[in-house]
Order: sequence, then C-alpha cells, then structure tokens
Amino acid sequence: MRFVHTADWQLGMTRHFLNDEAQPRYSAARRDVVAAIGPLAAEVGAEFVVVAGDVFEDNHLAPRVISQSLEAMRRIGVPVYLLPGNHDPLDAGSVYTSALFLAEKPDNVVVLDRAGVHPVRPGLEIVAAPWRSKAPTSDLVGDVLAGLTADGVTRIVVGHGGVDVFQPDRDKASFIRLAAVEDALARGAVHYVALGDKHSRTEVGGTGRVWYSGAPEVTNYDHVEGDPGHVLVVDLDEADPDRTVTVTARKLGTWRFLSLRHTVDTSRDVTDLDLNLDLLPDKDRTVVQLGLNGTLTVTDKAALDACLDKHARRFAALSVWDSQTDVVVVPADGEFDDLGIGGFAASAVDELVATAKGEDERSEDARAALALLLRLVDRGAA
Repeated sequence: MRFVHTADWQLGMTRHFLNDEAQPRYSAARRDVVAAIGPLAAEVGAEFVVVAGDVFEDNHLAPRVISQSLEAMRRIGVPVYLLPGNHDPLDAGSVYTSALFLAEKPDNVVVLDRAGVHPVRPGLEIVAAPWRSKAPTSDLVGDVLAGLTADGVTRIVVGHGGVDVFQPDRDKASFIRLAAVEDALARGAVHYVALGDKHSRTEVGGTGRVWYSGAPEVTNYDHVEGDPGHVLVVDLDEADPDRTVTVTARKLGTWRFLSLRHTVDTSRDVTDLDLNLDLLPDKDRTVVQLGLNGTLTVTDKAALDACLDKHARRFAALSVWDSQTDVVVVPADGEFDDLGIGGFAASAVDELVATAKGEDERSEDARAALALLLRLVDRGAA
C-alpha cells in the first residue's frame, strides 16, 4: 500500500515582505503545489493523501481562498484526508464547518473531525488526533494511541504539533511524547505516524516510521526552515507481518526564501555582491534577506544602495536583514574633492564631511546627505 504524507499547506498565507505583485503569485504557488500532488499520486500509484494539520492559514479566510483551495484538492483525484491543526482547529468558528466549505467540499475530501479511528477500507485505518482549540491541554496523539492493540489492522496515525524531544521545555502538556509513539509502534498497534507542524522534512526518532513531511511550499527563510518543499511517498507492506515502511521524499515546491550574509568593506565587495545576486536563478520566485557587515566610504555605500535597489526590482522580494547587518559609513579623505563645485557649496560639503565622521544622529544625517549628493552627480550608480 502506498500513500502521500503532507502537511502545513496553510492555504491563504500571506507574507509581509512580498509586494503587491509577488503576493498573488506566491498564493497561487501554494495552491498549485497542492494540485501537483495529484499527478504525483497518479505517477506513484498512491491510494490516498493524508494532510497532517494546518491545511488553512486560519479559520477566517476570504471566500475566494476557500473555494480555490477546495478546487485544488479536487484536482488531486484520490481521497484526501484533512486533519485540523493549530492554525485551523475545530473550534466554534472552524472553516471546516462553514457553509461554504460544506457546500463546495469535493467528494474526495474527508475531514478527520473526530479523535480516534477512521476506517479507510477493510484492514486499514487512520488514527486521527485533530485540534479542537489553539491550546490543547494534553498530548492529543498520545490520547488516541492509548488502548490500541495489535490486532492485524494496519494503522496510520495522523497528528500535529511539537514532539517533546525537540523542545527545550519538554514538560508542556500538549507536546507529543515520542516514548508513547514508539511504544505503540513497538507493540504493533500502529505502523506509521504522519506528523505536521514542523515545516522542514524531519525524521523523528530511529524507527523510520515517524516523520514530519514539512510544508510542500516554503514558508520561512532557510536559516529557520532548512528543508521545505517536499511531500513524502510512504510505502507500507501490508503483506509483511512487520509492515515494513519505506519513505521517499519528492520535491514539489518552487519558491525559495534565502538568508545570505556578505561582507562589504570595499567597492570590489559591492561588485561581488552584485554578481552573486545576478547569478541566482528564478528571481521571480526567490525572496532574499541580506545580512551585510563592513565599513564603506560614502561613495561605496551609495553604490551598495544602488545595487540593492536594482535587485529589489528583480526578485520577488529583497530586503536587508536588520538583526544581521552592521554597515559603518566613513567618508574617505579627498572623496569629495572632484565634484566640480566651489564657493559656498564646497564649504557646505566640507562641513558635511566633517560632521559625517562623528557617531551621533547628526552624523548619520550628514552621511545620508552626502550619499544623496553622490547620486545626484551620478557617482553612485551600480
């Protein structure tokens, strides 16, 4: 038996750093990656798809988001089992009980709306642990595992949330206890545990049967989210008494969120940064935040600003990573001697240069004024 394990679609997600042009394309990519599970399922012969929580970004979505999301799920073709997670719990305002969702839900979509066993077919069950609020008071996965025994039925657990072994505060009541999961696996009560919440593909423990699939499309920068963009194809041998499991990752995501660091101490460093950004592919689907460190002259800082302005127009988004950026601007001796101005204007420039060498707020204003002056005389173009 073969199925697809995915999670954390978070349909309807927005990202504040995307501009008005890029955000609709990113939203469309998140729907497209859901629809792309259909051809993959057909290719590998998957019997069904499980979505381990956070199908939607939240319970309060525009009608268009719900309708377009359901249409993407329809295109998958095979049965799709949706688990409510912390973003879209089964609370009083749940999207899953809304009139629009119920009216337009495709026949192949099944909401795992109660804790416990959901029969798929004879000999195969899904054991679901849906969220009913954003703050559960117990280990929801552990709750549904209690009492299950090895009785010849193949069982796939679908859960959502943090596993205790990854958490600094392991005693939080809602964390999934890995020991309880591995105990249920060891006694043959369940055979695979499909988890959501962690957006990077991650194996949990050493059994090879507990996995986070990660989000199928990137949601955060790569220093936070190391391995997104996948779904997992899970093979489970029902003819084997041990229910041997093989997990294969398939890349479906098409966007990248990159965190880059670069030292800028000279004009050559600025040129190198410009070339490196030029070489990055798929700029319309790439978001970059830059951590910049170094000491630049006013002229070189103006060139850096021009470089960033140029690439901000080319990428889906490009911004300075404030917490990782420390660029000091220091006017160089003679830097403004050849501007071709004299008299009062030259004296004003000399005064700005002297002020810019300080370390107070007036110094920052003076450096900004000098950078603007360079741009106006076309010396800061990249």
